[in-house]
Amino acid sequence: MLKKFFWACVFLLVAQILIAQSAAVKTIKASYITLHGEPLYKQGFTHFNYTNPDAPKGGGITLHTTGTYDNFHRYALRGACAVGYQYFYDTLMKGSDDEADVLYPLIASEVEYADDYSFIILTINPDARDNEGQPITAEDAAFSFNIIFEKGVPQFRSFYADVKASVLEGNRVRFDLSPGDKEKMMSIAEFTVFPKRFWERHDFSEPLIIPPLGTGPYRVKDYKMGQYVVLERVKDYWAADFPVNKGIYNFDTIRYDYYRDSSVAFEAFKAGEYDIRVENSASNWATGYTGKIFEDGAIVRSEPPDLRPAAANGLTFNIQRPIFSDIRVRRALALFFDFEWINANLFYGQYKRLRSFFQNTKYEARGLPSPEELEILEPIRSLIPPEVFTREYEPPVTDGSGYIRPGAREALRLLSDAGWELKGGRLLNVETGEQFSFEFMIYDSTSERFLIPFRNNLVRYGIDMRIRTVDQSQYINLLRSRDFDMLARGAPAFPYPSSDLLILWNSRYIDSTWNTPGVSDAAVDYLTEFIAAHQEDDAALTAAGRAFDRVLTWNNYMIPEWFLDHYRLAYKNKFGIPEVRPKYDIGIDCWWVR
Repeated sequence: MLKKFFWACVFLLVAQILIAQSAAVKTIKASYITLHGEPLYKQGFTHFNYTNPDAPKGGGITLHTTGTYDNFHRYALRGACAVGYQYFYDTLMKGSDDEADVLYPLIASEVEYADDYSFIILTINPDARDNEGQPITAEDAAFSFNIIFEKGVPQFRSFYADVKASVLEGNRVRFDLSPGDKEKMMSIAEFTVFPKRFWERHDFSEPLIIPPLGTGPYRVKDYKMGQYVVLERVKDYWAADFPVNKGIYNFDTIRYDYYRDSSVAFEAFKAGEYDIRVENSASNWATGYTGKIFEDGAIVRSEPPDLRPAAANGLTFNIQRPIFSDIRVRRALALFFDFEWINANLFYGQYKRLRSFFQNTKYEARGLPSPEELEILEPIRSLIPPEVFTREYEPPVTDGSGYIRPGAREALRLLSDAGWELKGGRLLNVETGEQFSFEFMIYDSTSERFLIPFRNNLVRYGIDMRIRTVDQSQYINLLRSRDFDMLARGAPAFPYPSSDLLILWNSRYIDSTWNTPGVSDAAVDYLTEFIAAHQEDDAALTAAGRAFDRVLTWNNYMIPEWFLDHYRLAYKNKFGIPEVRPKYDIGIDCWWVR
């Protein structure tokens, strides 16, 4: 009798706990989700401010890219996907290019979520259709998440390990998160939806050599593998007049032509073979835009401001290579990189030096750490470079004359401390007698312009740097397997420190190709986890972002490159362009043919 009474009490207590937990969690119903603050566009808006809702449909646009492609599947574990894949599929919800981290309805017409972000339920619009006119369902949405989780890239499985997808009645899909995480919840709401009936017949982990069945505004019309791909607008695209799409996707066709390298591509542009060029070469911009096609007004040149956070691009070390595992070596090599000379002589003084992983945002570290930053940094003081606390980070500076001897002296001192000595014109390892030698991997020959002066400075002080050019597919494979010494690649731009930094830098995701330098560091883990845990606290996030910036820059995982505060844009004089430009993009998807 006592035993029955005991278990009855236990069951009652458990029920009371579950009821209390259920009561404590409130469900919020909304037509949008925002990570911070209020959305720019209120309920009932008809189109984004940077679009022309009356833009005519028709005509075509020809774009370009370099390299090659061998399949149409962006999420395969190997291979190089064709450009334009972003048009193949729609997402559950969609953001604007005027604001960061606000999502509005697309495939999902309504959203419900827990106020502790432990679940999100998305109702699929009953009018949603794939490119063959078949309904997009909650089962498609759950399948899309599960197939990437099961067969997609390893970092996806790690990042979403605590998320479960399930299909509910009423064409709804539910995602449960344990623990609750608002940013992760929003990333789920922006999830790409694939038609289950197509992908259950194909291996999702493998490259796809035929065009896929899509759910988005364009599909493949024509292609020649590795050379070009032509997309056509889906004329009966179900969401064409949605507020998030009105005035967008105006071209009937989008053609991408592939070129061997940027030099060949530029000559093709001057010959009129494609329509728009966002110029990446300062030399081209300063001296190359000459000839009849430019003089008669057939080509328009403009420099609209670029208000986006700058990507943290740089000459990135593979710190898992023994030769670059020592921070003194990485700092020494940075002293041989003469940005001021390169900028003046190769780039016509057009660039500014990158100094932060949050360039052009309020999270860029300046001055010495604030008291709020120090509170975050103190627990890891012994794990991070002491300069974090005593000096503001700035990349090495020269006088631009090409004379680098003062910096070279400091570099040789650092290399000597790390066990290297200059002997007989070669920098040798004191213990093994081997010369300091490494390989810099590229796939575009235009990089050689700024790499050769860097190599020349290294050669003067006994360091052997070889430039190795590979094709794009090989480059991707070697990058994914981290089989390289050094390459030009950085971290993407972030408007604020998000939990995506976990995938980029946390050691739990070390197999991710996004962690290019191969960082596995307890201090970096601590900071990325702190940032992920404080997404709702703007003051803590500001301090943590700046602290994180200091730790990354002073660890010298890369030699910082440069950035522009404006676009260099050239295009054929045949386009209509909205009067208002989006804050975070050029907005070519909003143009039309006049």
